[in-house]
Amino acid sequence: MRRDVRILLVGDEGVGKSTIITSLIKESFVPHVQHIVPEVTISPEVTSENVTTYIVDSGAGSSDKDHLELEIRKAHVICVVYAIDNSNSFNRIPVYWLPYFRQLGINVPVILVGNKIDLRGGEVTNKALEDEIGPIMGDFKEVETCVECSAKIPLNVSEVFYFAQKAVLHPTAPLYDSKKKALKSACTDALSRIFKLCDINKDGVLDNGELNEFQELEGIKDIVRGCDPNGVREDGLTEAGFLLLHTIFIRRGRPETTWTVLREYGYAEDLRLTETFFIPNCSVELSPLGYQFFTDVFEVFDKDELQDLFSTAPSGIPWRTHKFPGLDDDDDGAVTLQVWVARWSMITLLEHKTTLAYLAYLGYPEEPRTGALLITRPRKHDRRRGKSTRNVFLCYVCGAAGSGKTSLLRSFAGKQFDDTYEPTEKVLSVVNSVDIHGSEKYLVLQEFGSKYEPEALRNSKKADLADVIVYVHDSSDTNSFSYISNLRQQYSLDHVPTLFVATKSDLDLAQQRHEVQPDVYCRRLSLQVPVAVSVKTGQTADVFHAICSVAMHPNSSIPGGVDRSLSPAARLRTYIFFSALVGGLSAGVLVAYRTFLRPGTFAGQWVGWFLGGRSQ
Repeated sequence: MRRDVRILLVGDEGVGKSTIITSLIKESFVPHVQHIVPEVTISPEVTSENVTTYIVDSGAGSSDKDHLELEIRKAHVICVVYAIDNSNSFNRIPVYWLPYFRQLGINVPVILVGNKIDLRGGEVTNKALEDEIGPIMGDFKEVETCVECSAKIPLNVSEVFYFAQKAVLHPTAPLYDSKKKALKSACTDALSRIFKLCDINKDGVLDNGELNEFQELEGIKDIVRGCDPNGVREDGLTEAGFLLLHTIFIRRGRPETTWTVLREYGYAEDLRLTETFFIPNCSVELSPLGYQFFTDVFEVFDKDELQDLFSTAPSGIPWRTHKFPGLDDDDDGAVTLQVWVARWSMITLLEHKTTLAYLAYLGYPEEPRTGALLITRPRKHDRRRGKSTRNVFLCYVCGAAGSGKTSLLRSFAGKQFDDTYEPTEKVLSVVNSVDIHGSEKYLVLQEFGSKYEPEALRNSKKADLADVIVYVHDSSDTNSFSYISNLRQQYSLDHVPTLFVATKSDLDLAQQRHEVQPDVYCRRLSLQVPVAVSVKTGQTADVFHAICSVAMHPNSSIPGGVDRSLSPAARLRTYIFFSALVGGLSAGVLVAYRTFLRPGTFAGQWVGWFLGGRSQ
């Protein structure tokens, strides 16, 4: 999905384009605005989709034509604004504006925006809106929606940009054939596959348990049953009912619901499975066959020198060639079986293709070699269920320079304490086993250093690979905690299980220069208070057990106590562009869609129902 949306407002002079933009930004009416408002950038944090949104104004005069054409070609969605007290501004939409876009060869969604509804007096809604817009939508398939608003009151202004953003991020055209009034075949095929995956007991029905897993809304079955009795059987949704449900979502202006489900199951904009879906956002670890093979290989050799063992591998020892782990560059090659297996566990987790290559070099006897690997379910599924059954966990260790991150990693790798400070100049990775109630787990700790830490955390794909993020602060340094507090605010990481660690507990505890102290800060996030450690005195074992415990029970350490890894259908209830959206729509925003089931449907009520879970 794209990471930015460019919204262009066009229309005749005097319809209120600039005023709409200004009302959105100022949250109040500004009577006198400049001819063309400068481009507005809305940061990703404001939107639930985490996309950067650009809002662009334009003029309609002859001197503005070159600028207008340039912006039309750059736009991802175009809002054509008309004034309800100026019938000519509305009449020119099908005879001038829409043909003009086609003449330029532009094929982007179009939103019609009726401004100045405050001029209707006390009646701001227009029950004839669908009848007025219907002929235009029939002739111009690019028109997605019509929204009426008032920049003066202001009313429904944020909804204009919500629907504009939605038209780009969740387009209706790939999903639905408006002429046939049915799902397109590619969409039907994709949803049918998803239904079969969700139908765990393979009885052809999504029963109550499977619906709860899928997080459907209360009353969904009644809606489907009302449209088609065959859509519900034995109090569960049939495949036909599941398809009908998504047809209803789309017809009632909620294509984002269907898109969220499709993307969750690996589909791209062309409704094909993405390449990354085949190796999804999950971890790869050694299977029992893989562990047995590497154990057998190790026991054949003398255990004290690895050069002969890797004589068949052109790249030599993999953790030297690939810098796995960074802290063990000084090893002479002698390792124990425990260290040997741990390192292969880490290499497989971080770079499974390297493991596949070395399986071939070392003579893995079975084909395909992928039998030595185990692809586990995605981390977000573990977080949704509240439990992980994997054996290898990845933990990012973050914190200010000098906070003790490297010492913590060295301690985990069995190195002696060294109080010499050197800034981390490269990514460091260490691995070791941790005994959890008699079960051996492998924990990989990674430190990025100040040079690479921002790059790793701002990369959502990179951040999503972590099972746990550990924020380290020096309990004896008054400024250390502020660094990790600012780090959390800067990046969207609250969906990743989190643990705070206070190092250098052997020194005097310092009052942190922060609005609240670390223990209060953690309690406010519904997290356990920082784990106190001292590498110097050897008091570190508890923290590694704590990290594994968090990884195995991820929901216990989601900041804020909320699991942000909701299932696809659950997220539809929280799809809000601006905070005013729910109140505005559920109060009765009138929006016209091309795909309504029947004339006269009150769109605001339906969107309010989907967002709020209320029966109509």
